[in-house]
Amino acid sequence: MVIEKQVTFIVNGRRHKVGLPAHRTLLEALRDLGYVEVKCGCEKGDCGACAVLLDGEAVDACLTLAWQADGAALTTVRGLAKPGMEHPLHTAFIQTGAVQCGYCIPGMIIAAKALLEEHPDPTDEEIRRGLSGNLCRCTGYVQIFAAIRSAAVALRSEGELT
Repeated sequence: MVIEKQVTFIVNGRRHKVGLPAHRTLLEALRDLGYVEVKCGCEKGDCGACAVLLDGEAVDACLTLAWQADGAALTTVRGLAKPGMEHPLHTAFIQTGAVQCGYCIPGMIIAAKALLEEHPDPTDEEIRRGLSGNLCRCTGYVQIFAAIRSAAVALRSEGELT
């Protein structure tokens, strides 16, 4: 017998109320709802590809049970953008060539967003720590660091970071 739990959360500004088994992960729930930008990587918290913001904090959706997000606001990489405009992190990752295969990028951008909220002008060590839960097999991280530095400058100039 599978016990379902009613869960309500807001994803990228859209409210969802769903009945889910208690063991369903947030990753599974989000993918079932069509949020395919939340990538399914390792499913054990090693790669960070499934990272989302849960009430502003970066979490691995594969390690978070969906009921733990009940009443929360979730943001995926797509939800960072404003209608008709890329987020400066999206732009910076593209312009610096930080996007290669692209699989890790949603989680990298979410981790970068959380990092920049805490450290608006991050050092290399702060970037390293901020991305420590995210793996990339293509870029060697040089372009990713450059993208984060570039986005930080853009966000500070727009007054979004202080």
